[in-house]
Order: sequence, then C-alpha cells, then structure tokens
Amino acid sequence: QLPPLSTLVTSLYDCEYATFFAVLPELEALLLKDRYLAQHARFVIRELRVLVYTQFLEAYKTVTLASMAAAFGISVEFVDRELARFISVGRLNAKVDKVANVVETTRADQKSKKYQETIKSGDVLLNRIQQLARCVSI
Repeated sequence: QLPPLSTLVTSLYDCEYATFFAVLPELEALLLKDRYLAQHARFVIRELRVLVYTQFLEAYKTVTLASMAAAFGISVEFVDRELARFISVGRLNAKVDKVANVVETTRADQKSKKYQETIKSGDVLLNRIQQLARCVSI
C-alpha cells in the first residue's frame, strides 16, 4: 500500500540520502491522502528529516553545507534553513558557522549528562524527604 516506504527505509539504511529526499515527497503525498494519517503527515515528515540529519551528522565532527546539500540532493539554502530550525529547538546537537559554511556537531558527554541528572534527582528526593519530615514532626 505504501511503495515509497520500502524505498525510504532502504535508502535510510544504506545512507543514500539523495534517494531518501527524493522519495520523501511521495510518502508525504500518500500520507496526506489517508484520512487518518493526514493530520500527522507534517509531523512524520519532520521527524524523518530529523532522523536522517542526525544519522548523517553522527559520522562527522565538521561538514560543509555544500557537501551536505550534495549528499541530500537539495539546495544549500534549504539545508541551512532546516538545520537552523532543528538546532534552535534542540533537536540536533550542532552549530552552523555561517562565515565558513560549516556545520560543527557537538556531542554531549554522556557521563557528565548522567551525573547532572543524578544530582538533580537527588536534590528532588532530599527536598521531598525534608517536606515529609516537617509534616511528620508537626
């Protein structure tokens, strides 16, 4: 029922990003025709784009916008707008250097991130215990 879906998944798996972006409008058109999926079509397409950008950027520390646009088969301006939008809302861990037209990926240190999460949850737990102790002593 969804022929572009198999091509889409295969191209994502094989890292054929130009094919992925060529098939994406076909999938969007099919989703928009479906009465149940039409209201979710923009969300699905956006999430697929985030997924493919994340997969592409995972392999690089820095990559030029021109080479990224060539790999995806789209214009540099489109890549720049999309990346700026996804980076600004925190969906991609990267920075765009407009002077050099380079995308720099920023990988979060998992150990320090986990440490900060543990400290926050510990603080929350201590606050709750203190509140409970106040209620019990009253």
